[in-house]
Amino acid sequence: MLISGNGSNLQAVIDAVALDLPVDIRAVISNKADAYGLERARNAGIEAWVLDHTQYPDRESYDQVLAELVASFKPGLVILAGFMRILSPHFVNKFRGQLLNIHPSLLPKYRGLHTHQRALDAGDLVHGASVHFVTEELDGGPLVLQIRLPIENGDDEEKLAKKVLSQEHIIYPAVIRWFADGRLRMKGNSVSKDGVTLKGPLGMRYHEAPPA
Repeated sequence: MLISGNGSNLQAVIDAVALDLPVDIRAVISNKADAYGLERARNAGIEAWVLDHTQYPDRESYDQVLAELVASFKPGLVILAGFMRILSPHFVNKFRGQLLNIHPSLLPKYRGLHTHQRALDAGDLVHGASVHFVTEELDGGPLVLQIRLPIENGDDEEKLAKKVLSQEHIIYPAVIRWFADGRLRMKGNSVSKDGVTLKGPLGMRYHEAPPA
């Protein structure tokens, strides 16, 4: 798993593994040495690595070393969990079809940063989060699952972020489970689940259980 900060989605996956999620988290890698997610990994007995992007002259050289480090663990899936780096085409192509990301908006709305405030500023009534496969396009890869939740009176950026994050902790392990069970695959620029090509992202509402 690749992280840059607190690692709450990492913790959600660690907790799901402790229950019954059939994956082995082989390593957690951060581009920041002070990322609290590294401590979460160590507490769970997972290898924790720091690869500081500021020690490399450009994105391409960093991503080449990062790709080599990730590949050394022979991953079946590379999970981005708050990894605040735009990945180069070299990295994406090396692990194409094996890269998942979670983004705090209903993509294709609000790619990039500050998604909650942008939703509030736009007067949106509904917000959410999206799990998607990663491609060269920023937050533009094929969508898998989205959670939709209402924006309520009194919601500010902090409150909305907390509500969305609580739902990320539900939908991300669910999608990872589908992949680990061989039910979810990316083919070309399309996603198939149980052998059926998705015409759009699967959806769920606030406090619902993920689709089977």
